[in-house]
Amino acid sequence: MRFTSQTSTDGVTERSFTLGELPGVLWTPDDAEPGALILIGHGGGQHKQAPGVVARAIRLAAYGFAAAAIDAPAHGDRPKTAEHDQIITEMRARMSGAGDPLPLLAEFHALLAAQTVPEWRSVLDALGNLGPVGYWGMSLGCALGIPLVAAEPRIRAAVLGLSGTSSASAEAAAGVAVPVQFMMQWDDELIPREDALALFDALASGEKTLHANPGKHGDVPAFEADSALRFFARHLG
Repeated sequence: MRFTSQTSTDGVTERSFTLGELPGVLWTPDDAEPGALILIGHGGGQHKQAPGVVARAIRLAAYGFAAAAIDAPAHGDRPKTAEHDQIITEMRARMSGAGDPLPLLAEFHALLAAQTVPEWRSVLDALGNLGPVGYWGMSLGCALGIPLVAAEPRIRAAVLGLSGTSSASAEAAAGVAVPVQFMMQWDDELIPREDALALFDALASGEKTLHANPGKHGDVPAFEADSALRFFARHLG
């Protein structure tokens, strides 16, 4: 891992890094050793420094946690392959009325997850011990995060949501045993309600909580950020 830049504002240090060809960012509190490390999975079409990712990371670091984000394959500073371009073009056509995009979305997410899971595990190896590990991911971040949480024993709690069995693997969800806080939007125009409920049901966690709010995919209430912070504090210290 090579750190390429560093800035510090309001008690939080932000450092960009590369791990091989993988770009990422690490946020840490200035005045104390981190109490935990939260991995942040960004949404579809976003990247490691999307405004929502940065705001969440700063909030976590201000609380005393470290936070890390990487660009998912075909996002941010990472190039798209011909296969990525073909699937994305077809999905956009289907979303414009040329067919059902959900099966293709599940195929795309499975393709990205096969690459992302070992990448995140390499990041954890390179960062060393920054405390117990949690994962936060909505939408694409959930679809890619579920197989990661299922495969990585260092992750002890996860906040997931805005996804369903049509875009995330129910089989992988059956391997998630850590405490989970799951969010869904009751009027989500992208994820059918029954798909979101089915994914929540598929999670094998002995402790899981469903947070369902009215509104569309992007209308998650701001107070859910506080709820996620309390969840991580409870399970990670």
